Amino acid sequence: MAYEEFEERIDRLRPRKEEPRIKDKDLFETVEEVFDRRTIMTIIELQRRKHLKVLKGVISAGKEARVYWGKAPSGEDVAVKIYLTATAEFKKSIWKYIRGDPRFEGIRKLPTRKLMELWARKEFGNLKRMYEAGVRVPKPHICLGNVLIMEFIGRDGKRAPLLKEYHEAGLLTESEAKYILSKIIDYIGLMYRKAKLVHGDLSEYNVMIYDGEPVIIDVSQAVRLDHPHAHEFLMRDIRNIIRFFSEEVGIDTPDEEDVYRSIVLEEEEKSEG
Repeated sequence: MAYEEFEERIDRLRPRKEEPRIKDKDLFETVEEVFDRRTIMTIIELQRRKHLKVLKGVISAGKEARVYWGKAPSGEDVAVKIYLTATAEFKKSIWKYIRGDPRFEGIRKLPTRKLMELWARKEFGNLKRMYEAGVRVPKPHICLGNVLIMEFIGRDGKRAPLLKEYHEAGLLTESEAKYILSKIIDYIGLMYRKAKLVHGDLSEYNVMIYDGEPVIIDVSQAVRLDHPHAHEFLMRDIRNIIRFFSEEVGIDTPDEEDVYRSIVLEEEEKSEG
């Protein structure tokens, strides 16, 4: 499919008297995998609702989604996460987070597209709960179909570095590392106590550093506290973060069991009180 054919395809799907079509060569790079007819219609609807003006380049590409830099009608930068709807491999890998989650009861036989739309709504809901609890995550704007629009963490279309990248670039000082570790542990506690969620896949690869502050990203797999593996995931999150700062950064870190107990016991004491 030529890029010109892709533009024509959008034009054919767009209702008359709509805003100018999306025109960005970066979109075409993954058109066969990401931009099927329903996804294009969803993007057009988000434009019509004034949540999105234009899509720019790809920020990141993963097994579940592509994230694009976008512009809102206000001129604000936004991140547009488009979940892949033809990814059988990822469908298999998410069952450990879905199985036992009341929000996903009875969906095993759903087609991949429907499952990914639910997964997108799950991330939107998790972001909203975390944001309202005071956890520094990208502020969620809207979720429609398999497209999630949220705050862009970065400047001028360039995303903020991941914690892993920030450290490898030699930018992480000892004092800053101690501060960031403390903030991440605080956020794990806020997720648990206020948002009633466990991230479930927290590591140096899904924390961004923006203006010296950690920002937690990729929360689609986060589970509620009533998930049968919630405490196992909580301990793994704590262990992953402490391991990174202890072994790779080389600073003194708290005992992971002590961190786990402080988070869980504080919540239990609050509930009993």
